[in-house]
Amino acid sequence: MKAIRIAGSGPAGMTAAINLARAGFAVTVFEKHGDSGQRFHGDMQGLENWSVDGDIVADLQAMGLAINFDCQPFTDLTVSNGTQIWRFACAKPAFYLVKRGDMAGSLDQGLRQQAEALGVSIRYHAELPLAEADIIASGPLPHHLFAVAKGVVFATGMADIAYGLVNDAAAFKGYSYLLVSKGYGCLCTVLFDRFGEINNCFNATGEMFGRLVALDMASPRPVGGMGSFAARPVFRRGASLCVGEAAGLQDLLWGFGMRSAITSGFLAAKSIIDNSDYVAAAQGFFGNRLRASIVNRYLWERFGRDNYQWLMERISGAADPLAFLHSFHNLNPVQRLLAPLACRFVARRYPELMR
Repeated sequence: MKAIRIAGSGPAGMTAAINLARAGFAVTVFEKHGDSGQRFHGDMQGLENWSVDGDIVADLQAMGLAINFDCQPFTDLTVSNGTQIWRFACAKPAFYLVKRGDMAGSLDQGLRQQAEALGVSIRYHAELPLAEADIIASGPLPHHLFAVAKGVVFATGMADIAYGLVNDAAAFKGYSYLLVSKGYGCLCTVLFDRFGEINNCFNATGEMFGRLVALDMASPRPVGGMGSFAARPVFRRGASLCVGEAAGLQDLLWGFGMRSAITSGFLAAKSIIDNSDYVAAAQGFFGNRLRASIVNRYLWERFGRDNYQWLMERISGAADPLAFLHSFHNLNPVQRLLAPLACRFVARRYPELMR
């Protein structure tokens, strides 16, 4: 059996480990933290169901993953900009909520259990020099930082809810969200610029949501994180394959990156198993989606007047909002025309993402 070494035990790295171990490889995962998911603290995140054809749960299973973690579908979503309210009721789940962290029921612990059951060796508190890794899955690239999040998780008696808030006073160029699932809640703000204002934005987020819903938050605990994106992703460094945010994969519009991370881990594992070209496969799968993401960021900022009212009305006015979002995450003809302009805009607005 060929020995495979993976740097990082996030969703991308563990997806690769699970598939390689099932194919008979001897896999060792090196994780600098003390457990899988430990850089998170119970954050709730979404596996979106619009960026790729097919349901994400079926996709996960097709990529060799079992659903042994909490994964709640949401078909209804409410969005406000502080004054207007838009309600979306979708025919299929718009996204699935998962928990991130080192606690029972989290995505991270579910993938850990699957990997260990297949004989994957996971070495915690251990950093592997990236040049020695077969697969680099080490997470966000600090020099490509584009989003910062701050929030709390809490116990609650509130009914299940998914509520988004688009208002620059609450989340500059980004968005805030309130998620509740089975008595567990998460309130966060995500900024795409002016990171020094995150405390003020988080306070404004709480105040605005307090006017929109009856908040019930017991025993709140802080959570937070960051996201990175590369306009020119790097799928290989020397002999090492790069996956997830270590390759620069993210959604520059709203930061839904888990589906991309998992897919890249699967593609990297498949390339090793089949002795095929991972770089070509990754570029083929992600290339247009990354360009679409750049155009979407341009549209979000260029036409975000009145706290994104015009954009939200375009989405809500679509016959099928998920199909509308799918089109704009896969480089439709309009986006192809706008791509050169959008790339110039992003290069000026976020020069660090173009390096």
